[in-house]
Amino acid sequence: MSDLRLDATQLDRYSRHVIMDEVGPEGQQRLLEGRVLVVGAGGLGSPAIQYLAAAGVGVGIVDDDVVERSNLQRQIVHGDDDVGRPKVDSAADYVRRLNPDVDVDTHETRLTPENVGELVEGYDVVLDASDNFATRYLLNDHCVLADTPLSHGAIYRFEGQVTTFENGWPGADDDSSAERDRAGPCYRCIFPEAPEPGTVPDCATTGVLGVLPGTVGCIQATEVVKLLLESGDSLEGRLLMYDAMGMTFETVEIRRNPTCPVCGDEPAIDSVEDVSYEETCSISAD
Repeated sequence: MSDLRLDATQLDRYSRHVIMDEVGPEGQQRLLEGRVLVVGAGGLGSPAIQYLAAAGVGVGIVDDDVVERSNLQRQIVHGDDDVGRPKVDSAADYVRRLNPDVDVDTHETRLTPENVGELVEGYDVVLDASDNFATRYLLNDHCVLADTPLSHGAIYRFEGQVTTFENGWPGADDDSSAERDRAGPCYRCIFPEAPEPGTVPDCATTGVLGVLPGTVGCIQATEVVKLLLESGDSLEGRLLMYDAMGMTFETVEIRRNPTCPVCGDEPAIDSVEDVSYEETCSISAD
């Protein structure tokens, strides 16, 4: 932690953090020094970007899509005037208007095995706000291999799920990396392979309650803030499931699978190039 250097404007902006014993000026400084990569500037990414930026956290935004009018019912970081613009540009403009403290980097691209390492490098935490299984598995595998904590969220119609994969966070230095805690599971421990293509319809086919990703994305942002503060209990080892229609939350314990191909005792994946991130996202046979 560098020397505290909150100026008068920052003390005013973040005053409700600074007066909390659990945050204080030291914690706020930690947030200002934090960097989070948000993959997806849609329904989940929008509230996550908003609240991370409001807290002073530096954000990188990855998305290769443009704003469509049908997005606006749930993707609240964008407005009607943004229709047709790249989502990363629209989201970045929102962040700059909200909080000039925040450094925001845009990556108008689709995540691939070739660029995931370069994109994730330099960020403390990754927040997965993607809407497809290929990206989820790719992010999971890379973050496990790179010892980078990952916040996972997903939604379907009226339901959402959130968990956190700490991947040894807080990270140790290079000399002690072998000692990092590997007790927690990864995404593949819960879902070893993706469903067959076409078996899980997307929101364009089935619809989605507009406020649902707001709830799930905010929970993801909360998890990330706690990681950066190194405070509180994360959802590591727990899958939080939310039913908006019944207004119920259920938490299910999840454990590391010792035979998991990426985080297990004898992992088969030591590079994302070992995996075909199409179809079921399974390991290549050769």
